[in-house]
Amino acid sequence: MMNLAALVQSLRCSLLHIESRLLQAAGLDRHLAPALAVNGPSLLPQLQPEDDQDHQLEEQESLEQPPGLMDGIFWMAVPKKRRTIEINRTRRRDDSKLLKVKTNIEPCLECGHLKQKHILCGFCYAKVCKETSLIRQQIQAMEGAPLRAPTVETVVLYEGETPSQQVKDKRIVERTRKRPAWFS
Repeated sequence: MMNLAALVQSLRCSLLHIESRLLQAAGLDRHLAPALAVNGPSLLPQLQPEDDQDHQLEEQESLEQPPGLMDGIFWMAVPKKRRTIEINRTRRRDDSKLLKVKTNIEPCLECGHLKQKHILCGFCYAKVCKETSLIRQQIQAMEGAPLRAPTVETVVLYEGETPSQQVKDKRIVERTRKRPAWFS
């Protein structure tokens, strides 16, 4: 009984023999690589040292045996059987991939737009961002440049508000409009 290594070697020799016979019958060059294979050394030009005679003799000996189907091929994993349409559609329409109905949606208490319970309202957030950018522009106009800002805390006072005793030593930015209910 032959061992596995001997079986693989005999199968390889048989394939090489069949391949060479097919190439001879087709009239093709013996050094072509198979259509699905990437055979780097035979496709790319190799620089050889001219003074090394032993190296050239080894290459001539290796050229006597043409590259085979099993040499230089990149074997890819392929499925054994095709998936049926029913199995594909069942997989694609699985319950975990369908849209879920959200039950945690409620109206915002400030603006009335719908939002999720645990998430900040997007419309209110946009209003706060706009007001904050206007305050930053006013601070930049007061100081001229961002590097000239004092190292004290900033307090924003809206129209009709008076500074308290705690605010006296802080930087005060006065806005000429009524304080929004959502901006506290």
